[in-house]
Amino acid sequence: MHCQQQKVLIKPAHALLCDSIILNSQLAVCLAVRARARLEIQALYAVLISPVNRLIPLKPSLEGSQQQSLSGGGSEKNCLLLEGEGAEIRGSSPSSLLVAVLVITGVARAADLLKERDYLSQGIDLSGIEVIENDLLFIARARLEVENQAKRLLEQGVETQNPTQVGTALQVFHNLGTLKDTIANVVDGYCTALEENIKNALDIKVLTQPSQTVTRGGPGRAAMPTPGNTAAFRAALWTNMEKLMDQICAACGQVQHLQKVLAKKRDPVSHVCFIEEIVKDGQSDILYKFWTAVTQTLSSQFQSATDSSMFLKQAFEGEYPKLLRLYNDLWKRLQQYSQNIQRNFNTSGTTDLFAELQQMEEDAQDIFMQKKEDYDPEKALKDSLQQYEAAYLSKSLSRLFDPINLVFPPGGRNPPSSDELDSIIKTIASELNVAAVDPDLSLAVAKNVAKTIQLYGVKSEQLLSTQGEASQVIGPLTEGQRRNVAVVNSLYKLHQAVLKVITSQSSFPAAAEQTVTTALKAVHDLMGSAVQPLLNSVGDSVEAIIITMHQEDFSGSLSSSGKPDVPCSLYMKELQGFIARVMSDYFRHFECFDFVFDNTEAMAQRAIELFLRHASLIRPLGEGGKMRLAADFAQMELAVAPLCRRVSDLGKSYRQLRSFRPLLFQTSEHIASSPALGEVIPFSIILQFLFTRAPPELKSPFQRAEWSIARYSQWLDDHPSEKDRLALIRGALEAYVQSVRTREGKEFAPVYPIMVQLLQKAMSTLQ
Repeated sequence: MHCQQQKVLIKPAHALLCDSIILNSQLAVCLAVRARARLEIQALYAVLISPVNRLIPLKPSLEGSQQQSLSGGGSEKNCLLLEGEGAEIRGSSPSSLLVAVLVITGVARAADLLKERDYLSQGIDLSGIEVIENDLLFIARARLEVENQAKRLLEQGVETQNPTQVGTALQVFHNLGTLKDTIANVVDGYCTALEENIKNALDIKVLTQPSQTVTRGGPGRAAMPTPGNTAAFRAALWTNMEKLMDQICAACGQVQHLQKVLAKKRDPVSHVCFIEEIVKDGQSDILYKFWTAVTQTLSSQFQSATDSSMFLKQAFEGEYPKLLRLYNDLWKRLQQYSQNIQRNFNTSGTTDLFAELQQMEEDAQDIFMQKKEDYDPEKALKDSLQQYEAAYLSKSLSRLFDPINLVFPPGGRNPPSSDELDSIIKTIASELNVAAVDPDLSLAVAKNVAKTIQLYGVKSEQLLSTQGEASQVIGPLTEGQRRNVAVVNSLYKLHQAVLKVITSQSSFPAAAEQTVTTALKAVHDLMGSAVQPLLNSVGDSVEAIIITMHQEDFSGSLSSSGKPDVPCSLYMKELQGFIARVMSDYFRHFECFDFVFDNTEAMAQRAIELFLRHASLIRPLGEGGKMRLAADFAQMELAVAPLCRRVSDLGKSYRQLRSFRPLLFQTSEHIASSPALGEVIPFSIILQFLFTRAPPELKSPFQRAEWSIARYSQWLDDHPSEKDRLALIRGALEAYVQSVRTREGKEFAPVYPIMVQLLQKAMSTLQ
């Protein structure tokens, strides 16, 4: 003040007058603020106390020389004397008055008073005025105390998940005008703390010396586990990782709780939702900001730590599923907390903090439950693991390929033994079991398993014999055929074992199962390709035997005994012997019985089809021939029996065989009206059979075309359509009509009109 007085002496009179006016104005404002504050306190006292004089003990928050009297004296340092409704505060120190304000008005109201003081003194410099220096000191201390109490209240409320305490603290910061900055500082504090936690969890020096004093190594010397201490290092690492996940979960829960209160709390005066104050400048919600920072920190810190420590890198790459499981567990905990937090808010009911918000809709800012359109928080979390996943999958593929390359050495000629195959299956099962911690990892490992199966198939295919010896059916098994059988058996064991592994997986993703199943189908197809030459050779031999029935004479009449001279024809005996020998010499060595029967049953169906085809073409067919042919029908069932589990399993082919036999002895009219016609037996087969009852002038289709029976049989194979076959038959009938007219015949064969009627019926069914 003395310096100011010296400056005034050199000022002109008009300047001195202006300074005096300004000083008086500032003093007036200060006194008004001081009076308003005292009136606020006295009014609150009047509400909280009775008219009876009382002493309210107060705990001083300021000590020593800082305890100064606002009124210039008084003996009651630790109490306030209240005298009736119009009482004044007397004998109070600044610390006593400060605590009185905070205790009686509450921190929120105190913050409101401070905000009002700032508003009243906006643009006015009150420094240097002795009469109000104590008041200014009091206000500064009050603001500091209010801020500190609000910070402690916010910290305690967030830690204990108490929405009332958090809401009160937020109201204080809102009243002080520092809500946005405070929230930003709180979130930044969590981010900084977690970054430090991540660094500590990955500190290789701490991990390698868990029970010793950590000292810095010499220049160029990296910390690493001592020999034989790798297990302790891994154990310490995973303990740290579990602790880190707990810390991240706790921090996320606290930030999420803070955002929930911000989204629900409104200012009682302006009714503005606090969350709007945070995001009104276009800033993202605090949970999104926090989570983005956490995931980026995880990525950068993990990258830095593993780049500087090969042991950390090997641990994360080698035990990646364990690391991924920790991440998945963390994500599940965050989602579970999100589901519980709203229920906890709605059922608290202990305060009126949210009384005005009971009807407010659920906020949609919870990224753990509702993904943003352009942001996947779970993917952001797992992005920090991508490099370890790639390395793990590469090593997994190597572990799967190694045993296969070992059992298929270059130049080898034999498939793996049972023990070697078991080793491969155990490796596959182990990889799938370890990957079961995560659906995406299961799918990735399943793709590796599919590649493994494909490699096994390629190696096996290289062992197959494709020369002529692989398809011979004349002598015993050749060396090439034995090797083919061994390869097929090996492929079958692999197929069944892998199928058992994937079906035993409790929660195997559908996409992963489909991936492995597709690879197994390729194995099954390879098995089919391996046996196809042998099947083709057997099928050709069966057809060659059946076609020899046309070399036998079926034109004979019925013997006096009414029975055929022999139980069956010679071709049928040969067919039965050949099929029995083939099954014994070749197919019995296959261990995959179902696979064999699936293929030989098709061969049995083909044999029955050929038998019916050629039986319907026999001309002439006498009564004795009918009896022998009927016996052949019965023997045909016995002939194909070794090729199938049960003859009845042959389905339509078996029903055709059974239905055709009675037609041998029926009249043409009865045959034309048979219910089996068209339904079981094709019309073309019956029409071919009726040609055998016609005179020689009515030639069969192959006779009219001047084909051999073998060529006609091949034509039928090339034209499976019933329409094509009926068209060929119609041509034969039309040629017969033309021949009758040419020779001026007077009538057609008795069977002709029946065949025409049957042909018309057959054609109508095709339309």
